[in-house]
Amino acid sequence: MTSEIRDVIIIGGGPAGYTAALYAARGNLRPLVFEGFAFGGQLMITSDVENYPGFVDGIMGPELMATMRSQAERFGAELVADDVTRVDFSRRPFRVEVGDEVHLANSVIVATGATARQLGLESERTLQGRGVSYCAVCDAAFFREKQVVVVGGGDTAMEEASFLAKFASKVTVVHRRDEFRASKIMIDHARAKENVEFVTNATVEEALGVDGGKLSGVALRDTVTGERREIPADGLFVAIGHDPTTGLFNGILDMDEAGYLTTQDGSTATNIEGVFAAGDVVDHTYRQAVTAAGMGCMAALDAERWLAHSSHAAETAAA
Repeated sequence: MTSEIRDVIIIGGGPAGYTAALYAARGNLRPLVFEGFAFGGQLMITSDVENYPGFVDGIMGPELMATMRSQAERFGAELVADDVTRVDFSRRPFRVEVGDEVHLANSVIVATGATARQLGLESERTLQGRGVSYCAVCDAAFFREKQVVVVGGGDTAMEEASFLAKFASKVTVVHRRDEFRASKIMIDHARAKENVEFVTNATVEEALGVDGGKLSGVALRDTVTGERREIPADGLFVAIGHDPTTGLFNGILDMDEAGYLTTQDGSTATNIEGVFAAGDVVDHTYRQAVTAAGMGCMAALDAERWLAHSSHAAETAAA
């Protein structure tokens, strides 16, 4: 066990974690950041990012993450590319374990993010950022007057299809069943778009275009007849949900039914005093890099103010 007690330990290395680290470092809190082996979050599988403020010509997702990381490091954040394996928030200082190592902190910021569910196809992984996307709001503008496919049957898929319809010439929604899980209002909204079509009882079997390095279409398999057919597509949007990375905090921090951490209204504070949460691990509504970064800033400021108040309270009690 390390004998040093950190002011703050940050768990997670995406836009929220790096922004929290930047603000905490500038606030002289000497943050220790466990960014994980898969640091950078979902932007590491995103090619062009054109909607992050400050980059007129856009920036590659991995480059944006590297820039954020370097900026936090410049101000003194200590970054460690390891995964946290266990936490103990039942006593103070808090314990954050990485394998056999135990690190102590007066406060913790959780920014472990969420992961978009994937179809599990090798061709899908190969073409990520080359036509395969998991966020219409992020990437729709790249598909103006092009044909795209949306996979999914829930509200997210309908919302993605409706949004893409404003850009693409044709949107095909593919669902493995003949009934959708989405609410009626969301289905009606998507059906009202003239350029949205629906293919039910079908699964995406393959993303086409691997040899050319860019998506050219998708292969569908009819779940009833077993027939395979191919349709042209410039974009494949996988909208089958996200999974928050919260397994580490089961039974420790409060979560909603979907497993996202819950925070107090108007704050990033969790149910445990001194533990804060930011980014996609909390947010299943917006899921944007800029909102995650904003929440990272909030968490660092909340932690700084809480630490100052706790220190003052402790001094008053001692006196």
